[in-house]
Amino acid sequence: MIRVAFLCASLLFAAANWSFAQEPAGPQTAAPAAPRAWQSLSPPQQQLLQSFQGKWDSLPPERQQALARGSQRWLSMTPEQRAGAQQRFQQWRALPPEQRQVLRERWQQFKSLPPEQQQRVREQYQRFRQMPPERRQELRRQWRQMSPEQRHRVIQQHAAHPPAGGGAHHNQR
Repeated sequence: MIRVAFLCASLLFAAANWSFAQEPAGPQTAAPAAPRAWQSLSPPQQQLLQSFQGKWDSLPPERQQALARGSQRWLSMTPEQRAGAQQRFQQWRALPPEQRQVLRERWQQFKSLPPEQQQRVREQYQRFRQMPPERRQELRRQWRQMSPEQRHRVIQQHAAHPPAGGGAHHNQR
């Protein structure tokens, strides 16, 4: 069966886009977020978030915290990283709402995985990205041709038998 490289890619694509669109940065904490005063933001953060200034106090604390983290992350990026993030965000915004919802659900699935499985997904995604474009296309084609049941079996098999040492990708059905 095919490794779930395509699934990994879609999960991480969703993760990158969803995290940028919803929760721009930072680890999640179990404690409820405390309100964040506008004045506690640095001047560069305030400038970046100026469109929120008039409604800042009415935003939920979680959103305030997410915006504060995201603005700090943005300010720490290189120009190349910012350009890439803008491009990904524009791609996200161009998606139909249904597709964005699917990606949100995949992101939630990814976040519900134990950390070691999340790491495995990230590693497989990197291996997938390093494959020649023709091989990635072939894996995508094969994945699209599978029924939902076949895909589910592949995912279950992969979860039960993770790759040992980053072995070769299987190409059987």
